[in-house]
Amino acid sequence: MDDLQVGEWTIPAAELEERFDTSGGPGGQHANRNETMVRLRLDVERSSLPDDVKSKLIGRLGSVIEVTSSDQRSQSRNRETARLRMKERIESALVEPKTRKTTKPTKASKKRRVEDKKARSEVKKARRRPTVDD
Repeated sequence: MDDLQVGEWTIPAAELEERFDTSGGPGGQHANRNETMVRLRLDVERSSLPDDVKSKLIGRLGSVIEVTSSDQRSQSRNRETARLRMKERIESALVEPKTRKTTKPTKASKKRRVEDKKARSEVKKARRRPTVDD
């Protein structure tokens, strides 16, 4: 197994734990007998990643990141898929979410809101029973 390149960091192969299991589900004899499903684990706390990266990952994904792949019939293709999923998951967790900028409603939107409220009020007023004054 090769090292996993994630962004500018490299996770050594020794830090990734790979397990194999039977896939289950449809597939007959092949799926029931061959261990083609791949379960890939990374213990973030024990990894060689920088501390700031570790803290981000632990905060967003937990101390252990685990992905599985049983989409393919071949163990080697499931290995590749699992490694790709691990890489994508880590990279997406390291992306900083955009901060929301607070905005004020425009004058036009305030005006529309008031006009809509007045129109709704008129509709409801028209449904009422007529009073003695009408």
